[in-house]
Amino acid sequence: MEPPLSQLEARYLNACQMQKVIPNSLMSLSLSKAKYQKEHFGQCILEIFIDHLTSLDIPPLIAMLSESLSDIDAINIRQKSSNVSLDGEGLLLLFQSINKKLRIVDLINSSSWKDVLRDICQRGTTCQILNLRFSPIRKLNMTGKFMELQTLNLDSSVHLTSFHINCFSCMPKLMRLSMCETRVSNLWVTSAALSKLHSLSELRFQNCSCCLDTGPCLTFGGVFRMVNDNKCSKQQSSSYFGVQCIGTENNLKQTIVQSVDNAFNSLSSKNCLLTSNEMLESTTEELSDESDPEFSDIFTEFCRQNNPNSMLSPSKHSVPSSTLSSVSTTIPFFEDAMHLGRKLEHSYSFTGCATPGETCYKNDSSLDEVTNSVDFGKTTRSSLENHISTHPSPICFERHYREYIITSLPHLKVLDNIPIGFMEREHAKVIFKRYFEHAAYNRQSKDNIVSILQRREAYRPVVSHIFSRGKQQYRRESNHSFLRSLSAAKVGSSTQAYLHSVSRITSGPNEESKNFRPRQFEYHPTDSRLMAFGTLDGELIVINHESEKLVGYLPSVGTLNSILALCWLKKHPTKILAGSDNGSLQLNDVCKMASKVTDQYYTQNASVHTFNEFQQLTSVHINSTDDYFLASGYSNHVALYDMGSGRRLQIFKDLHKEHINVVKFAHHSPTLFATASFDKEIKMWDLRLGTSQPCYTASSSRGNVMLCFSPDDYYLLTSAVDNEVKQLLAVDGRLHTSFNIASTGNSQNYTRSYYVNGRDYIISGSCEEHVVRICCAQTGRRLQDVYLEGRGSKNSMFIQSLRGDPFRDFHMSILAAYWRPFSKSEIIKVNLLQSEECLEEITPPFKFNSN
Repeated sequence: MEPPLSQLEARYLNACQMQKVIPNSLMSLSLSKAKYQKEHFGQCILEIFIDHLTSLDIPPLIAMLSESLSDIDAINIRQKSSNVSLDGEGLLLLFQSINKKLRIVDLINSSSWKDVLRDICQRGTTCQILNLRFSPIRKLNMTGKFMELQTLNLDSSVHLTSFHINCFSCMPKLMRLSMCETRVSNLWVTSAALSKLHSLSELRFQNCSCCLDTGPCLTFGGVFRMVNDNKCSKQQSSSYFGVQCIGTENNLKQTIVQSVDNAFNSLSSKNCLLTSNEMLESTTEELSDESDPEFSDIFTEFCRQNNPNSMLSPSKHSVPSSTLSSVSTTIPFFEDAMHLGRKLEHSYSFTGCATPGETCYKNDSSLDEVTNSVDFGKTTRSSLENHISTHPSPICFERHYREYIITSLPHLKVLDNIPIGFMEREHAKVIFKRYFEHAAYNRQSKDNIVSILQRREAYRPVVSHIFSRGKQQYRRESNHSFLRSLSAAKVGSSTQAYLHSVSRITSGPNEESKNFRPRQFEYHPTDSRLMAFGTLDGELIVINHESEKLVGYLPSVGTLNSILALCWLKKHPTKILAGSDNGSLQLNDVCKMASKVTDQYYTQNASVHTFNEFQQLTSVHINSTDDYFLASGYSNHVALYDMGSGRRLQIFKDLHKEHINVVKFAHHSPTLFATASFDKEIKMWDLRLGTSQPCYTASSSRGNVMLCFSPDDYYLLTSAVDNEVKQLLAVDGRLHTSFNIASTGNSQNYTRSYYVNGRDYIISGSCEEHVVRICCAQTGRRLQDVYLEGRGSKNSMFIQSLRGDPFRDFHMSILAAYWRPFSKSEIIKVNLLQSEECLEEITPPFKFNSN
């Protein structure tokens, strides 16, 4: 009687004859390999390489698979190179015909599979291992059903930046996730999305130099599953993404050395490689210029012959097992493995991958050693430092990245090929509590909004929080306690903030909208609807940022000069002071400005005063009584002007050794003002005492870019170059809070910081980065980060300016600009209380890069 697999081959030949298609010789070879496996190992796993197929090969292949799949245990679909002639429609038909027998899907250079990726993300797949390396996905949103998926590999997807919050909701069995060499950077959004994966045990954003999958590093002994013999079966060892089981600790050293030597010697044997030459397959990948080359697959078939169970593991990205039987690798890898194995021959000190970010092992002496996740050995701090990690994503460079991920994902067992032990997890909790806020206002748990409202209706007090440093207490009877509780709950549930541009304005229902190029902006101090911004073209615009309608428009006069400084009057809320880069200073009345975009300047005379010019102007500010204003610029001097008469009263010379970037009056004292200079000093002045001597001087280690008073004038927030942000006591300049934001090393990274929610929180952004950081003003702990994404990989954005909304908790606006060759800029409103997904009626599965 003919074996079942011969019947399978016969069905394929009959299908080709009926379709009048010449049988694909490589497909026939795959069927022969499956037959060989069935006869010798009792398993039938059919490998289909789409590189070998054309659209003509699909109909007979589907016809063969549609008759009966009972004689096939599993089917793997793989892609080895980017030279594929098969179209996406044919590949989707192939997926549908295989259905539940599909085990592994391995696609590389997936820019040619956009329709396939879209279908996978929207519908889902029944496979257990899904490799989508080099995919063009920018924002991942896998809304389909992935009920059997256990491993997801997105390595080298250089366009991938973020996830939708519910991206991983339909993956109940996902245990292993790899995202090395992506552009993922947001700790908060990433951890919130990954928290949906309750079975996730292995995660990596960078890989150990000797590891090809997400499992524990070889030097940790992590490729060995330390369990009892009676719990370790062939099925268990093969299903673990390329790991093997050993029963006892005693044979660990011998097994590593012997297995590595045996594998290397066997692979070095020419006769062994040529014995089954027809069974060998070369899977050397042709990668894009953007990516680093992967390891070759030339020895894969040999390894499979030695261990057939490894066929259930993905060959592309498998951790080398104790026999190196399921690894896709090259000779250099075996040399590294031999070195590591021999190193273990003399020591049980297991090492781990050192992350690019500050991960506490190097700098925190309180943690001398952490316990490995396996049952033997201890990982020392020095061994962690010595290990090398490769292909990191930007998230790895975030300060305390490892501690944050470990604390946020309590079920995680391996991160970046480093096992997570009990001691490290406890230490991570300490680090997390020291540097991050789990919920707004440092609440220990994220409150439910309904329970907060119920407590309010029942007149029950909201539990207040006393900051750990003891410098500020929110009283339980405060009128704002419930609002703070609601804000804390909303921020905790809306990790991915809602961002919306307001730079495109319409004058009326029948008017065409216009895109402006803003350069500076200010919220109105008393009217929550109004915002003013000046443009790079010298225009002054007042808008209703709630309705996005134009309120007042003032075109530029003469040559185009960017408006760099704006300040609203407090006692005269319709008037606004504007200063341009040519030194011109003008007080304007919004009521007399044009209500639509026009080229005619004097439809009405909107100018109240035109002041004497202040050359190279950068900053203006009006005092609390609207009597005076100060102007500073690229000089060591500050000019004092009288608002009533329009005269310049005095020039205060040489207040600093270098130019004064910004000057600010206090909110409540009309004579106190502070100056920030690039001479690395902050100075407080009092007009009543003159400017011969400052009230005090505070120093920074870098040039100062910005300063501002807290709304109650209790604190002074200062920002120096490259993320040096501090909060000082306004009374004497003593340091109150240092925010310890990581530096980039760029001397041109100008940082600006402002208060939000009164004086509760601060926001900080820099001109060489596309992230805004929200930190607690009292403790310095980080609450959240907001990332800006340009439209396309070459459309990088940076923070030019930012302001907190004075009327809405956890609302702000950001002036963002694009890198060249895109010179446009826009004002983006940010609502931390509202998630972006809640406002999207139809959410696209992902965005493709325009390139």
